[in-house]
Amino acid sequence: MSASCRRLTAGVRVPMVARQVLGASEISRLCGVGMNRRKGIVLRGRRLVVAEAEAVGRGGVRVRSDGGGEERVEKWSYGSEDRRRGDLVVVEEKEDVGCAGGGCEGDRRMKVVIAAAFTVVLGVGNRVLYKLALVPLKHYPFFLAQLATVGYVLVYFSILSLRYNAGIVTDEMLSLPKTPYVAVGLLEALGAATGMAAGAILSGASIPILSQSFLVWQLLLSAIFLGRRYKVNQLLGCFLVAIGVIITVASGSSAGASLKGAGIFWSLLMIVSFLFQAADTVLKERIFLKAAEQLKGGSVDLFVVNSYGSAFQALFICLLLPFLSKLWGVPFSHLPNYLKDGAACFLNIGSLSSGCDGAPLLPLLFVVVNMGFNISLLHLLKISSAVVSCLASTFSVPIAVYMFTLPLPYLGVASSLPPAFVTGAIILLVGLMIYAWTPPSMNLNSSSSPSIH
Repeated sequence: MSASCRRLTAGVRVPMVARQVLGASEISRLCGVGMNRRKGIVLRGRRLVVAEAEAVGRGGVRVRSDGGGEERVEKWSYGSEDRRRGDLVVVEEKEDVGCAGGGCEGDRRMKVVIAAAFTVVLGVGNRVLYKLALVPLKHYPFFLAQLATVGYVLVYFSILSLRYNAGIVTDEMLSLPKTPYVAVGLLEALGAATGMAAGAILSGASIPILSQSFLVWQLLLSAIFLGRRYKVNQLLGCFLVAIGVIITVASGSSAGASLKGAGIFWSLLMIVSFLFQAADTVLKERIFLKAAEQLKGGSVDLFVVNSYGSAFQALFICLLLPFLSKLWGVPFSHLPNYLKDGAACFLNIGSLSSGCDGAPLLPLLFVVVNMGFNISLLHLLKISSAVVSCLASTFSVPIAVYMFTLPLPYLGVASSLPPAFVTGAIILLVGLMIYAWTPPSMNLNSSSSPSIH
């Protein structure tokens, strides 16, 4: 170790940023103090990290901090002398920002909780406003779907342009490979197509039951493609959440009879639809993780992902229009007239405006809230995981069911609560608490640290 100290003060050219903090005498004193510390010295108060170095070739070292963080390579010039393992090397100037006692982890968790709560609120609004938007456009649901798709592209790219001009989005972000975004658009289009096909046959009561396969797909795909390993309490929590949603939504309905009457094919097709949607969210999470590597620890702006993903989704939707229009009961040859009539009803003008009360306000409100929900969902996915974003979206389902029991405008007579609504809601809440609970003795990040290759 003393030899290492002599090399630090004599043989190593200390970077200028470090020499501005410590003089030669202080560096010598550090070496004297650190002789009994095998893995190096971390001075957080002086904003200097001195870490163990491992040679990786002439002109560079691989360093590992005392905190056990990931290794990284610092490209410094050492003349003709290669550093050897065990040398003490000044790595970088850094400031401790108060992470002692788990402060940073607590802040991160609080951000996730706030983002999840915001996502739940927007999720409820999204479901309620979709129902309200279909009141004036009850004969034009396919027009509403295409309006939202086109709106995504226009609004997302407008926001992306503003953020680029403001310097938030960089050229490096925009130069990332576009192939993953093509895959995102394809998965979203396939999820919409298969979901529409199955939804046209299945009853509304059976779809919430089958939608719980989305959470199962999330867990499986995250484990396969992201290398995540989930604790028993997290798996149990997800299971209880799914059961709670099924009970709150489907109790007292004819969901079971509907599933039998529709046949196994359409039920499997709906499950495949949720497979596409789950794959889409896991792929987006992988995009964020890979971008952090490609941007050297930076993070790709979520509007880059949203904009390109929505653009490719619109492209594939256009290619699938003959198939999709038929699912909505609109022959492809009649599609231009259908869209024209839908636009007239949406604008609430002309002879077709009768029965379009509430337009264009209600459809526009739905499109705006739907965009906000998608942005919030992607932000939550970015700062947490695909499974957490799925749980937040799932939690909004029973709240939306309760909202429909209130005297909302344009909907007429309010619906009644399912018989076992309270029981299912309690099971759902217990599942969320079990999922969020982390035993004190376990590493907080052990279940959610992805391995990307």
